[in-house]
Amino acid sequence: MTVITEVETQEIEGQKTEAGAKSARQTLSELIGQEDTLGCIRCGLCSYTCPTYRVERCESAAPRGRIALLRAVAEDKLAPSELFAHKFYDCVLCAACTAACPGGMEVDRLLLEARRGLYAAGLVPEKLAALSRQIEASHNISGEDNARRLVWSENMEQRPAGAEQAQADVVYFVGCVGSFFPTSYSIPQSFVKALEAGGVRYALLAGEEWCCGYPALLSGNVDLARRLAEHNVEAIRQSGARRVVATCPSCYHVFTHVYPELLGDVTRDIGIVHSTELLDEMIKEGRLPLKPLDMVVTYHDPCDLGRKSKLYEPPRAVIKAIPGVKLVEMASHHADALCCGGGGNVETNDPALVEKMSARRLAQAQDTGAQTIVTACQQCKRTLTGAARRENARLRTVDVVELVCKSLES
Repeated sequence: MTVITEVETQEIEGQKTEAGAKSARQTLSELIGQEDTLGCIRCGLCSYTCPTYRVERCESAAPRGRIALLRAVAEDKLAPSELFAHKFYDCVLCAACTAACPGGMEVDRLLLEARRGLYAAGLVPEKLAALSRQIEASHNISGEDNARRLVWSENMEQRPAGAEQAQADVVYFVGCVGSFFPTSYSIPQSFVKALEAGGVRYALLAGEEWCCGYPALLSGNVDLARRLAEHNVEAIRQSGARRVVATCPSCYHVFTHVYPELLGDVTRDIGIVHSTELLDEMIKEGRLPLKPLDMVVTYHDPCDLGRKSKLYEPPRAVIKAIPGVKLVEMASHHADALCCGGGGNVETNDPALVEKMSARRLAQAQDTGAQTIVTACQQCKRTLTGAARRENARLRTVDVVELVCKSLES
């Protein structure tokens, strides 16, 4: 019988750790070279805008600090570790750093690429690794039976017309949060009512809709994201639709910016619109009979819709088109809007950090004197609603499509 002493065990574990660090260093260096990090002039403007840094006040949590870490790896001065990886997975990938960078660096792309390297090297946090396994097994982020994608519609008075359509002009891609999270059911419910009021012939993919792949991509699992993308594009083609509409900004962003990178030109003949774009179009065409609402609201720009996709005006145009609704902007809006904290898979990995970020955005909303926060993202709605509950704030959060539905029904 072979007996391994405690010292020998420690030596073996040390060798494994050293080998893992070497593998991670090599993987990251192949994806991110020294030249990719040299555009950072370390001015610190990104630190001021970074929601993680504003909460943690730690230089290694700032965008320029993270870039410095990547540069140190590229120069073989630092070996990646779990602590190293933590600095990148606590980033909400809101792109505020990219918007602020005077050198024009796409900092958020660099940080996302770092996650790809960390995932490949096995340095992804276990919670996010488990999320990827769950998505691969069930095709959604909740781990539920994907055949029940229409559970959100089960308590509606009338079954959505799109549930009966196999072929249609428009596919409504609901997304995982709207499909499976009860606090978000009212968003797809409201949107299908608006589609039907506007005479849109639409289809729902039901169980054939899979996770858009963005959560997997944010963890660094590019291969899984690609497989999900391939399935969704094929499902849309089977419907014969010429357009896809999404209420989820992350789904919209991944269809418009990520799918072309993952799949090439296969999506070029499919038009992708966000729900606020389609609502704006229908309102201007006189297809939605909006009734007055006496409300003062403020609008929160979702990061994936605003900074990442440059859609600022369609949601505001829809809000302003509702008679009686007054829109008051927060101190930080459009490209300068604060992240609510709900992005980048950080809620899965570090929920306490998200709570601190969302409290900052809620405070800005309270300062406007508005009665309601309007956003265009189910995740932002969930995050800001949670913040208001924790702070005992008399301020509710609704999606733009819910506001439109309220106007139609009032």
